[in-house]
Amino acid sequence: MKLTGTPLAGPSLSAQPARPAAPAHPDAVSPAAAAKPPAPTAPARHSAPAKAASGKSSPPKARRAQASPAKAPARATAADPKPARPAARSRGSRAGGHQHGGSWLGNVLNGVRHLGSGGQRRYTFYDSVTPQAIPAHQHVATYATGGFAVPASRVAGRGPVLWIDTRGYDYRASVLDVEPGDATPSVAATWAWHKLKSSPGSLACIYTMRSEWPAVRAAIGGLPGGMRSHVRYWIADPTGYPHIVPGASATQWYWGSHYDISSANSSL
Repeated sequence: MKLTGTPLAGPSLSAQPARPAAPAHPDAVSPAAAAKPPAPTAPARHSAPAKAASGKSSPPKARRAQASPAKAPARATAADPKPARPAARSRGSRAGGHQHGGSWLGNVLNGVRHLGSGGQRRYTFYDSVTPQAIPAHQHVATYATGGFAVPASRVAGRGPVLWIDTRGYDYRASVLDVEPGDATPSVAATWAWHKLKSSPGSLACIYTMRSEWPAVRAAIGGLPGGMRSHVRYWIADPTGYPHIVPGASATQWYWGSHYDISSANSSL
């Protein structure tokens, strides 16, 4: 997901598949976080609902793991419906052997930190359980833990990779995945505390859906102020159009059968 050098423009988009209606966004959840959460021995996870039989409702990571590479999507038209997100992603136990860490976008931005007076630059990156399906020369994000963990050898030569933890115990990963079946908002606060405590000055990025974002922010609100300032948010909002949700550092705006596409600003 992160290559050294100049930023890449958004993907060349052709024909985009039709998508079902977008999920409803429930109200924010009440905060319940401690100022300095203790290290959990076994982080709690959402209970994942039963796997759908087939089609678009099946877990996207399982579906993408079996898919072949696809062409980049085209921009949606105003009449295009938003895609529906499955309730959970099915995963198994952790797979080890990864060497990851450091600042992902910091490496991508190496040598190109001149942001114009007009504001922050945006960068495009792809995430997938099958990173070999991601087009060449694109920044890659993939999984360090869970049932879809990817061996480091599979992304060799792809430049700096954004590693995603789905369990809440890999403090060297760049991102924690908070959604049904993965880490909970309270685990997000614990993970961020441990990551920032063990690596002062680093960033802790939380991926979540817009519906769960209020609960995640409430949990992160219990951290010390110095830590909160180092937390970033990567928000799923699959409109089909490149954009960044206000208040987020990155937005996953396209869900595909082979990979997802996100835009990020230089704060990630």
